[in-house]
Amino acid sequence: MTPSRVLGRLVRFVTLLLFVVFAGFPVYWMLSTALSTDTELYQTGQHWLPRLDRLGDVPNKLAEVPIFSWLTNSTIIAVGTTLLSLTMAVLAAYALSRFKFHGKGFSGFLLFSTQMLPEALLVVPLFSLFVTLGLLHSLHGLILANTAFTMPISVFILKSAIDRIPYEIEESARVDGCPRWSQLTLIVFPLILPSMAAAAVINFFDGWNEFLFANTFIAEQDSWPASVGLVSFIGQYGTPLPSVISAAILFTLPAVVFFLIVQRKIVSGLTAGAVKG
Repeated sequence: MTPSRVLGRLVRFVTLLLFVVFAGFPVYWMLSTALSTDTELYQTGQHWLPRLDRLGDVPNKLAEVPIFSWLTNSTIIAVGTTLLSLTMAVLAAYALSRFKFHGKGFSGFLLFSTQMLPEALLVVPLFSLFVTLGLLHSLHGLILANTAFTMPISVFILKSAIDRIPYEIEESARVDGCPRWSQLTLIVFPLILPSMAAAAVINFFDGWNEFLFANTFIAEQDSWPASVGLVSFIGQYGTPLPSVISAAILFTLPAVVFFLIVQRKIVSGLTAGAVKG
């Protein structure tokens, strides 16, 4: 191996190592903060090395709040938003890609126009609508609200993927007597799984990070998602930072695990339809 190739590999290795350290340091510092005390954080100084012998103190820091109930609520909202949004998006994307009907372009424009308004602008009309429909203080109301914002994005991602599938495949299946619903479920659906994974990540994270609507529409503490529960740690005269960071780590772990499960499909799903040849 020539010296230039050795130097090139060394430079790449050092560069990657720096990126890993840069990306992982916030997580490391969160762990160190969660295992520190208020005295160390605000007076004597925080330890650079996490005090792993204090891991047993973490449950005591979170004993006064229903953290696992909050995480369960966040899971219900995220999973419900993902499933409902993807179910509706697949049907809408297939219709926009395969069928010809009056108002097709206008329908696509309406879906696109939902992304023009920020969520904060719609809080008041949504609150009035929730009161009328009896959806206040309920998790399924938040699922519906989040789906209204995430479903159009999923539609455009999935439509691009369906457009890339040769229509002749479905024609051959139809000649063999395959009904339209079976063409969607047995032929199209398996081919767009990478795009489904990409859309699922967007939907899941939108539901998992839900804050604005939950903070406005839900008053009962036991029904809060974890994002709202974390804000409740902030007090008038002080904030227990180790408890906040401990809860934040628990809040982050499920989202990271979900991302790692589907990350192999994300890149190919997001780039589907970007290049045609």
